[in-house]
Amino acid sequence: MYKAVIRVTGCVLTGALLIGNPGATVYAAPVAGVTAAAPEAEESPEELSGAPVAGATAAAPQTESAAEASDGSGNEGPLAGVSLSVSEAVAASNEEAAERASGEADQVSENETPVVESEYADIAIAQVDNYVRLRSEPSTESEVLGKLYNNSAATVLETTDNGWYRITSGSVTGYVKCEYVVTGDEELARKVSTRYAKVNTTTLFVRTEPTTESGVLTMVPLEDDLVVLDESIPGWPRVTTAEGEGYVSSDYVELFTEFVQAESKAEEEARLAKEEAERQAAAAAAEAARKKASSQKSSGKSSGSGASDSGRSYSAPGSSNGQAVANYACQFVGNPYVYGGTSLTNGADCSGFVMSVYGAFGIGLPHSSSALRGVGYEVSLASAQPGDIVCYSGHVGIYVGNGTIVHASTPASGITYSSATYRSPICVRRIF
Repeated sequence: MYKAVIRVTGCVLTGALLIGNPGATVYAAPVAGVTAAAPEAEESPEELSGAPVAGATAAAPQTESAAEASDGSGNEGPLAGVSLSVSEAVAASNEEAAERASGEADQVSENETPVVESEYADIAIAQVDNYVRLRSEPSTESEVLGKLYNNSAATVLETTDNGWYRITSGSVTGYVKCEYVVTGDEELARKVSTRYAKVNTTTLFVRTEPTTESGVLTMVPLEDDLVVLDESIPGWPRVTTAEGEGYVSSDYVELFTEFVQAESKAEEEARLAKEEAERQAAAAAAEAARKKASSQKSSGKSSGSGASDSGRSYSAPGSSNGQAVANYACQFVGNPYVYGGTSLTNGADCSGFVMSVYGAFGIGLPHSSSALRGVGYEVSLASAQPGDIVCYSGHVGIYVGNGTIVHASTPASGITYSSATYRSPICVRRIF
């Protein structure tokens, strides 16, 4: 349309118009009040735009009648000196321009940055004394598929007319009564979930400040994870470690949110069977260790796990219970912390210490603080007993009673005692 305007305007100003008359070609200068006939091959009205010079009337194409070019009032058209066909073209052009502008405005609106809904928006959190049953249909008479424990989370799929949510949690998809869960509470969802930074490099440096030039607070091995406290600094999540709070580069960690989820009937049965088998195996191993120690004592042989460089000697594991584990672990207080180490005498890191203590009782555990969160079965900190494994962000220790743990703490403090709440525990696991 913009090119059409240029053509129409240029035709008037050049001072020559072609008059369509069979047998003659006449050029005439446009004079005020003179009508210029349009050539037969001129553009259609829809392709024309622009206002003519004042006083010059453009003739309508030959296919239009005089009546069609008039508004019936004796006036020549909506614009002075302009035929109706040209004014209609102008109007059509304006309408098209308005449509384009409207479309562009709509496009701008569509291209605006959308509001990102919170990741917690469709999360339902169980708020019950113990657990609520998940059922196959929205009815208390239907089959029980599993359990959603207090503070466990589920994703809401739909809401029924009779007061039930259809949810999915863990491996279970079923129905739960609306009154037993809370939805739309982001603060609660954040409170009951844990944000982690999982290490995806061989050794991760935790920095004192959010820059690669700052000092190293501690090191964390591959596949271990740390609890994220804050993500307000782009590329540098703030995390908690045994040595205190520090920063990690997001280039070397995978960030994820973890909720406690539902447990299916089959999973519950398998868990209970596994826990019983572990208890029996631990009891048998501890009894074997006790008999071996008794035999060594009666024969006058040394009954230690070895001596450190300082020449200290240590008692062998006792009976098959958590108290025996705690007693055995406490002997090594004062020995050094060594990153990646597993020696109770010459140096171990936190998970290496727990692994080696339980190894003396015949229990094989992983050398990873995050993996230790999955061994045995979970108990609350309030009901912790000696020998229980207390798990923290990137750290782990053994509960010895009276609100105290023994753990391979830091290179500076070595194997030592600390309050079980010197940091916030993630969970407590029981083997015996």
